[in-house]
Amino acid sequence: MKLASLMHGRDGRLVVVSRDLTRATDAFPVVATLQAALDDWERHAPRLADLAEGLEHGSVPSFRFHEHDCASPLPRAFQWLDASAYVNHVALVRQARGAEMPEGFWTDPLMYQGGSDSSLGPRQPIRARNEEDGIDFEAEVAVVTGDVPMGVGADAALSHIRLVMLANDVSLRTLIARELPKGFGFVQSKPSSAFSPVAVTPDELGASWQGGRLSGAVLSQLNGQPFGGPDAGIDMTFDFGTLIAHAASTRPLSAGTIIGSGTVSNRDADGGPGKPVAEGGLGYACIAEQRMVETIRSGGPVTPFLRFGDTVRIEMKDAEGRSIFGAIEQDVLPHVD
Repeated sequence: MKLASLMHGRDGRLVVVSRDLTRATDAFPVVATLQAALDDWERHAPRLADLAEGLEHGSVPSFRFHEHDCASPLPRAFQWLDASAYVNHVALVRQARGAEMPEGFWTDPLMYQGGSDSSLGPRQPIRARNEEDGIDFEAEVAVVTGDVPMGVGADAALSHIRLVMLANDVSLRTLIARELPKGFGFVQSKPSSAFSPVAVTPDELGASWQGGRLSGAVLSQLNGQPFGGPDAGIDMTFDFGTLIAHAASTRPLSAGTIIGSGTVSNRDADGGPGKPVAEGGLGYACIAEQRMVETIRSGGPVTPFLRFGDTVRIEMKDAEGRSIFGAIEQDVLPHVD
């Protein structure tokens, strides 16, 4: 089934959405918010699934679904943990800086804890104080968990995944360069992230969801032009079971925890860095990676980071070309005090 939170109060109004994303029905006869559904998933999920089936057959009241009416599926989540599951992305960062790649990066996931108390809706703008902060998007896959016990194994962790969605992990690259040397994590360089209009149960994804990985091109556009379409199921070093187990190694995770994959990144067919879309490649899921490849190939970056007035779009489509999660589409605007 597909679930969304329409803008309403702080925690949204939960609706069940049709498979083709054209219709929705209110979930309030079952549960009012997605967080409440996750808190008692075993009781609420079957009833929500019944609503989803009724929606497909036209047997429940429905209304037109508009993605621009959506908040983030979890407007304020208990936890947002973002990994770097595509180690190719990290390797390119190190290569562009002329730094060696620690072997442990291929066996032990990188992960940071970001702010989750004010997630952006899929059509809310990216606001920044100035362009010199190096505004960037990062197209990712994310999962939402139920309650996860401490010490869970990677295989068992997969059973705790409730929903899958897309994310735009907004980054301020100039500020990252200042914060990383402090050795104490990201704060200022990681503003609010945005999430897709719709969150989808794994069973709804069919064969595209296998072994804790989602296959399919994560499509990004910049100002209406294709920027990238790397496949999320390829070159993913750590599946979501491994990421959840890593996060829960020393503490339990509460229902409603969001785990991000990190920037989707594919190698080229020859094993080298991927090529830009303009050169017939799959492109990239963030501007920083394109700049890294430019640095590796020609000694310096060419592509600028986001500017005020730019528009970013992130989406994934099925084999028939239909949007699975709806689209994240955000304008880049100056912050207003």
